[in-house]
Order: sequence, then C-alpha cells, then structure tokens
Amino acid sequence: MSAEKTAIQTTYFSILSNSALAIIKGFAGFFGNSYALIADAIESTTDIFASLLVLFGIKYSSRPADKNHPYGHGRAEPLITFLVVGFLIASALLIAYKSILNIQIPHDLPKPWTLLVLGGIILWKEYSFRLVIQKSIQTNSSSLRADAWHHRSDAITSVAAFIGISLALYLGKGYEAADDWAALLASFFILYNSYQIFRPALAEVMDEHLYDDLIAEIRKVSVTVMGIVATEKCFIRKAGMKYHVDLHAIVDGTITVKQGHDLAHQLKDTLREQMPQLGHVLIHIEPSP
Repeated sequence: MSAEKTAIQTTYFSILSNSALAIIKGFAGFFGNSYALIADAIESTTDIFASLLVLFGIKYSSRPADKNHPYGHGRAEPLITFLVVGFLIASALLIAYKSILNIQIPHDLPKPWTLLVLGGIILWKEYSFRLVIQKSIQTNSSSLRADAWHHRSDAITSVAAFIGISLALYLGKGYEAADDWAALLASFFILYNSYQIFRPALAEVMDEHLYDDLIAEIRKVSVTVMGIVATEKCFIRKAGMKYHVDLHAIVDGTITVKQGHDLAHQLKDTLREQMPQLGHVLIHIEPSP
C-alpha cells in the first residue's frame, strides 16, 4: 500500500474515533456532572475538524507535479499542520476559559461512574496515539504526526479529568471544582503539545537541516553504483511525504560527458528504487581530482 493510501486510511480512523468519543464524553459529562469530561468532548469535537483538515491536506499534497508546481504539492501538508495547531490552541483556550468560569460556580460532585468512562477513554486514546504516530513515521507525514498528538493530548486531558474527579469524590463536599482545575491544567498540556507539533512543521517549511541519517543512507547507496567514486554536497528538503535531494557525485574526471550523464541517471534511478521515500533527485557530476 502506498504512503498516501496508508495516511488517508489512518485519518479516517481518527475521524471515526473522535466522532464516537465526542458523543460518549458529552453525554457522560452532562449526566455525570463533570466539566472535565465536557471539556474532553469539546476537544474531541475540534479534533474531528482537525482530522478532516489533515485528510484534505494529505489528498491535496499527494497531487503530482505540474507546470506551476514542479516539485509537487507537498508543502500543503505543513501548512495544514499549522491550521491543525490552531484548532488545538483554540480548544485549549476554550477549555481554560470555561474551567475558570466553572471554578467560580457552585455545582454538584461528579458521578463515580464517570471514572469508568474515563478509564476506557484513556486506554483507547493511548492506543490511537501509538497507532497514528507509527503510521506518521511510516509515511513521513507531518500532518499525520500532528493528528497523532491530538490523540495524545486527548489522553492527557482524560488523565487530568480522571485525577480531578477522583480528588473531588475522595475529598467530598467543598471540592466539587477539582475536576475543573484538572481541565484547566490539561489546557496547558495541550498548549505545550501544540508547540511540539508546530516546531517540526515550521522546520519543514524553512528547509532546516534535519536529515543526517537520510544523507548518510544516500551516500552509502550512491557508492554502490559502479563509476561513482564518492559523494560531496548533499542537500535535502521535505515536501509532504517525499524528500527532494540535490546531490554532488564524484566520478572519474577522464570519462566523456555522455558517460557522466548516463552515470547521473543510473545513480538517480538506483536511489529512487532503493529509497522510495525520495521524490525529485538532482545529480550534479563532479570530476575526481
């Protein structure tokens, strides 16, 4: 299965999962007197829209190169990641605002059974995070990585809610707002995770040098091609799920231009065959001293 299809299927999983959990949390929070669970439901609802954005970004960034986009449409993916981060920040601020309001309003203790609901949610969300983060690594997708951290953020808010409700039930009357404080604390975790998602996407847009392991692999594969003496400069930029490469290859300085040209094509074909994550590969031939 291609990286694009894997990413799309994983995103559909996130959409269905978040839709079901938003309903479960909303009902459990309303009938269980827990704002922490309602805050969780709010985050899951924003996660649905974020996952829809990720789905759009993956499909759009997978479009082939054209006249106006010779390197393809891959840069759409980190831009979508920025929008996803915006959803995360918005949900964190909304949760914080509502938590502060609820802390000041007297209300009933949460129902004990809400802890069972939260326990199941925490386990499912952690499983979802591990599944989606594995797929993001497999497909080299930054927006899928952002989607994975949505699941982890959801798990964190659920853990905070679990602790808050447990404290409220254990300490009893006068501590009804413990789960509201838990929701407020969770909003800060979400903001921190937002930065963790934003930073790699920004690095991708700015073409930061982050690919030493990939460069080492490219150099290793390159010298297996008969006629390639060594490699010199190697620059990599990521766009979507592909890595575009500019490589200087050293060859015997006495061969003809035609032979050098053929070697460049052979090297390019070998790299793309053995490293399917590579996109556009530009080979510059350098004569050996």
